[in-house]
This record gives sequence, C-alpha cells and structure tokens, in this order.
Amino acid sequence: MKSINLQRTESLLMELVPEALSTLSDSRINTLAVTGVDCKNGKYDARVYFDGSDYNDAEIKIIVQLLKKANSRIKSYVLASTGWYKCPNFTFINDTSLEESLHIEALFAKISKEKKQDNKDKQEESDNE
Repeated sequence: MKSINLQRTESLLMELVPEALSTLSDSRINTLAVTGVDCKNGKYDARVYFDGSDYNDAEIKIIVQLLKKANSRIKSYVLASTGWYKCPNFTFINDTSLEESLHIEALFAKISKEKKQDNKDKQEESDNE
C-alpha cells in the first residue's frame, strides 16, 4: 500500500508531465497520452507510462529516446510548477495494457462464439434424433 503523500505525488505528476510534454516542439512527443505514473524509492524515481498503441516498435524506440533527451526539460517544468527541491528521475515506458485488454476481449468473444456454435450443433443433433 502506498502512502498518501506518494499517491499525491503520482497524481500531481500525472497532470504535470503531459503539460511539460505539450510545451516541447517535437510533434512526436508533445501529444503523447500519459496513462500512469508509478513512483519508486520515495520520490527519487518515477516510471511514466504512455500510450504507444498508435506506433510500431521502431517508432516507440525513437519516442523513448526523444523522451530521454527531453527528461531534463520535463524535470525543470515540474520543479518550476511545484516548487519542489528535487524532482524524480523519469523512466518512460510504453503502456501495453490497453492492447492486452483488447486482446483478452477478443479471446472472450471468440470463446463465446464457439460455445454458441457448439450449443447450436448439439441442438441440431438432438433435433435430428
């Protein structure tokens, strides 16, 4: 269970990181959707998850590199906005949970369809007897 202060920090970073990204001039990263922030080691490290579902693997690698380069500007924005003495080191990670949930939903739909087909086949067999 995370402390309330840590949860507040994560919530504030969820607002400030997208704002900081929007101030950057690179169109590949200034519109990225941040899906989550997970602070580790107190406030020293933060994993920032972004939605990369519109990009292929090569583009995601480029985006992560661009975000690493912009890390200091993002930290400066956060420090200026909050008045904190220290800002966490950001690690940017592609959030694949949306894709995984869509894949799981597709599997459930397929299973449901197969069960309906099996029930239909069984009904037809019983009718033919």
